[in-house]
Amino acid sequence: MPEQLLQFDRHLFHIINYGMTNPFFDWIMPWLRNPKSWIPLYVFILGFSLWRYKKKGIVIILFIVLAFGFADQTSAGIVKHLVHRLRPCRDPITSLTDVERIGCGTGYSFPSAHATNHFAMAIFMILLWCKRWRWIWFWGILWAGSISFAQVYVGVHYPIDVFCGALYGSFVGWLFYTLFKKLQPKFPEWVPVI
Repeated sequence: MPEQLLQFDRHLFHIINYGMTNPFFDWIMPWLRNPKSWIPLYVFILGFSLWRYKKKGIVIILFIVLAFGFADQTSAGIVKHLVHRLRPCRDPITSLTDVERIGCGTGYSFPSAHATNHFAMAIFMILLWCKRWRWIWFWGILWAGSISFAQVYVGVHYPIDVFCGALYGSFVGWLFYTLFKKLQPKFPEWVPVI
């Protein structure tokens, strides 16, 4: 990564992680990035898919899980190990001023798997349901975006990590939506028409 871009990334990280410090963010950001916090939402999506589409809703759930799994395995399992970027809390320069609000975590920083995974799920669901409910764009992006922003605020990722993770996750979400749409006419007895 070019030195100027690294400096910009560190500067932006410092603004978010240190400069935006306030009691409300200190309370909510660790909660937002915790996967257990979103269990009620996941249960709602599961229940809604089964209620609305009956047995065919299982295919929607399967695609959400596949988008998540593919995004996670390729970002955390492949890209992070190829790039080897240190987390801000382990970077010799950034760690001097990093405000750690949670444990530093293991592994590398680029891309943020939280951003990748949540944008993959969000974009898949947005594309799936946006014709019926246009407001889903706002809430889906807000959901995935707030989780991504929280990663920077708590000190475990740089802004470029979450930005690139969000882009890649969005691509994965679009890819799985495209596959879903291609399967609809071929397997109408299994895949629901949205």
